[in-house]
Amino acid sequence: MSNGVTSDTPDAVVVGGGPNGLAAAIELARSGRSVRIYEAAGTVGGGSRSAELTLPGFIHDPCSAVHPLALASPFMRSLDLARHGLEWVHSEAPVAHALAPGRSVVLERDLEALGSPLGPDAAAWRRLFGPLVQEWERLVPGLLGPVARPPRHPILMTRFGLPALMSATGLARLAFHGPEARALFSGMAAHSMLRLGRPLTASFGMVLGLLAHAVGWPLARGGSGHVAAALEAEARSLGVEIETGHQVTSLAQLPDSRAVLLDVTPRQVVDIAGDRLPDGYRRALARYRYGPGVFKIDWALDGPIPWRDPETARAATVHLGGTMRDVARSEDTVARGGIPQQPFVLLVQPTVADPSRAPAGKHVAWAYCHVPHGSTTDMTATIEGRVEAFAPGFGDLVLARATRDASAMEAYDANYVGGDINGGLQDVRQLLFRPVIRWNPYTTPDPGLYLCSSSTPPGGGVHGMSGFHAARAALQALG
Repeated sequence: MSNGVTSDTPDAVVVGGGPNGLAAAIELARSGRSVRIYEAAGTVGGGSRSAELTLPGFIHDPCSAVHPLALASPFMRSLDLARHGLEWVHSEAPVAHALAPGRSVVLERDLEALGSPLGPDAAAWRRLFGPLVQEWERLVPGLLGPVARPPRHPILMTRFGLPALMSATGLARLAFHGPEARALFSGMAAHSMLRLGRPLTASFGMVLGLLAHAVGWPLARGGSGHVAAALEAEARSLGVEIETGHQVTSLAQLPDSRAVLLDVTPRQVVDIAGDRLPDGYRRALARYRYGPGVFKIDWALDGPIPWRDPETARAATVHLGGTMRDVARSEDTVARGGIPQQPFVLLVQPTVADPSRAPAGKHVAWAYCHVPHGSTTDMTATIEGRVEAFAPGFGDLVLARATRDASAMEAYDANYVGGDINGGLQDVRQLLFRPVIRWNPYTTPDPGLYLCSSSTPPGGGVHGMSGFHAARAALQALG
């Protein structure tokens, strides 16, 4: 257990030491408030940790691994995390989409470098993303805040918002003509874990495409745990007290304070603070819906993945998706509660950009596919079969593997309810009003209780903005 607890009555208590909990504590502390964090696990970090899951010397990221949102986040950009040892690294290209064995579409970070992979759609891609990339520093703060608030830059947000309101498949068909650009866009939109024919799913592809060109899709050198370690060091430098190995099951366990911020999802909020909340609000939280889960494999490899198309090795993030129709079919099957025979697979090969994560000459990689909520189906053979189709001989390189089904993901991190790594379904209602319909989603009817997890805007990802916004709401009340 780690603690430097010195104050019996801190100004604020944060329950949960994930990126959002750490962000909330940092923002409160740099405004002069005394803060204490309670974290159930042995270390802080939540979904931003690293571990030797397979063999000694092979460093894996159990959850988040690629961090475009961290690099673009106004909160994260306000911190000098480099002084705490955080270093970002990039692969040659942000993402590759495997259309067919031996044929991948690689998205270049430089918009002007788009060429033959997208064919005639390169110009259309630049028309869609170019104006947004040019203004990304003004645009992103609005995208990483409460969606229902009036935008600070209405014309710019309208330029983003009109196409973002569409379904991913609808926008792809409207904007692009060839299968390459349509598949590439749909693969990015599939990070939503929603049916791609639903309204607003285009927004996920728009955000990830924008960030690919604006800041790239970076990794933290040495593993995602270095992101959490840097945030922890920043918090401690500001006087934040951190107690790990301390699971909070009731507000009665906490010391007196003027504000409590919960970096947990609505299910845990009801368990921890239900007696402090009015019946109507508690029932609204109980109606909060969680989305599909994931099945994840981490591999220790004897060498680099032998892609049929060598271009695939240029990107740390690879979508094994096929055509737009293939991606949409896979997500539809999961949304209906089924297991896709050929799932859309998200694969990350960190060691193409960061060889420090494995012994010399060796590599690490991971992949996951979406599965129904809470699924215990073993997808190992299915996922590895998909990889083998695009990289013959892959199986011969596997030295060791570690797997987690959706239920095991929740056991690893209680915020991943049913294996949902986004903190809740991000359909139209829960994207606009998250977790409940409320002008300030970070507040509750209890004036001393705030929510700061990924179940509040802007949702999943290592960006700290949910914690930042919740802290600002608490500071306004604290005066």
